[in-house]
Amino acid sequence: MSSPTPREADATVAPAPRSLRKLPADLGRGFLIGLTELVPGVSGSTIALIVGIYTDLIRSAGHVIGAGKNLVRGRGRAGVREELGAVEWRLIIPVVVAMAAAVFLLAGPIHDLVEAFPLSALGLFFGIVVVGIAAPLRMVRWSVPPGVDHCLLFAAGFAAAFFLTGLAAEGDQDSPSMIVVFFAAAVAICALIIPGVSGSFLLLAMGLYAPTLQAVSDRDLAYIGVFAAGAAVGLASIVQVLLTALEKIPRHTVVLMAGLMAGSLRALWPWQSESGPFSTGDIVAPALFMVVGAVFVLVMMVLDRRAARAQYAKEAKAGEHGA
Repeated sequence: MSSPTPREADATVAPAPRSLRKLPADLGRGFLIGLTELVPGVSGSTIALIVGIYTDLIRSAGHVIGAGKNLVRGRGRAGVREELGAVEWRLIIPVVVAMAAAVFLLAGPIHDLVEAFPLSALGLFFGIVVVGIAAPLRMVRWSVPPGVDHCLLFAAGFAAAFFLTGLAAEGDQDSPSMIVVFFAAAVAICALIIPGVSGSFLLLAMGLYAPTLQAVSDRDLAYIGVFAAGAAVGLASIVQVLLTALEKIPRHTVVLMAGLMAGSLRALWPWQSESGPFSTGDIVAPALFMVVGAVFVLVMMVLDRRAARAQYAKEAKAGEHGA
């Protein structure tokens, strides 16, 4: 949304300190991202796009990974310090802490809630994502009409997500191998970075959704440790690729993101039963939650646009005084 693309910021320059006034909002954003990662069919990165912190998070993650690479390659403290100095810690820390809090506190309750009210939960997130598709498209300026290449890329992203969300395991694995958990985490974490692809849904497709939530709820440190290691490997492998894409081909990248988000709606459509027509109650409740989700995102977009305009006016005024 209002966050600049990586191309618009010098990756080697430390960012201006983030205002502490944004701390409560950043905690709320992180909690919401963590919450949605627990729901199959919803991508945490989709929510990060909608609330306007996606590119900031990706850019900071890239610097953290860069610091780790410099450390491994023996490039000295200066190289590590330079990369870490470019990280927006005032954003990263509250978001990560709030995400972790959401996962550890709500893994069990969310699983039970989604099972108890599946149609309403799907309706809510369908409304959030269907309006949120506009979020990545607002990150860059567009010419009208869009090019054929953009349309084809949107269709490709839609088809990929539509296919992935059609996958489903016949059942959860009772005692998954730690090797399977490691590689499953590496794949699922990529979905945290790529909007429109749900990490929880991929775990569901691999039969590891319920075992993973149960391990978190039971504080199974061995399982959590192996999962975290796999996630770290997957994160390091995808972030740099995505950063390069956002820098070199920003329009094509955000079009692909929007297509992935649109295709993921397949997993969120509430009325997927083969049992026939639904009663009025089955239709009304999910529809109402769709409206609630859509309105929530619209309000977030309006507030974000106003904040961006206010920040622009403030910077312009400061520039006039400086001149």
